[in-house]
This record gives sequence, structure tokens and C-alpha cells, in this order.
Amino acid sequence: QVQLVESGGGLVQAGGSLRLSCASSGTIFSLNAMGWYRQAPGKEREMVAIINNSGSTIYADSVKGRFTISRDNAENMIFLQMDNLRPEDTAMYYCAAPYNDNWGQGTQVTVSS
Repeated sequence: QVQLVESGGGLVQAGGSLRLSCASSGTIFSLNAMGWYRQAPGKEREMVAIINNSGSTIYADSVKGRFTISRDNAENMIFLQMDNLRPEDTAMYYCAAPYNDNWGQGTQVTVSS
């Protein structure tokens, strides 16, 4: 199982942007899908975006048009470009290979009003 490490989180004002990165310790070529999930205090962890090997993507309704997931198999990384951030986007964001039950430790995103 590869190790996944997120980075790029931080504090940003509403309307701002952040780009999250997820670095893998090994190849992600064999992983069928990777994605970003988030969990806010008092809430269940939710899917934000998923990308499979063919490039097909799924986004949560709440982030459609604002977030973009991408995958670079050669670099063994995935990214989440987050634009027009809202306070309700505040959460711990996790990189994952969900069908392999492989999760990173998270990076905090805080969006101020």
C-alpha cells in the first residue's frame, strides 16, 4: 500500500483559491481511482471529487464548477484546484485511493468569511 501525503491547505478568504497536492510514495498507475474527501467538525466524511484511470471524474454537487481534480500518473500525484472558496468548504481534506482503502492524513482548509 502506497503512502499518500497531502499538502497545500491553509487559511484563505472567501472567494480565494487553493491548490491541494497529494504525493504518493509509489506508483498510482495500478490504482483504479483516486480522489479527495473532506470532513468538517461534526459532519461525516464526504466525497469531494474522484478521478479514475480513464480520466472520468465525479464531483460533489457542492463543488461543481469550483473545484477541479486532476491526476498525473507519471508523477504519482493528484491535485485539487479549489476556486471561489466558501466558508462551508472549511474541512480537513484527505487524499485517497478509496477502493483500496488507502488514505492520507489530511490537510486543513479553512475559509474565512
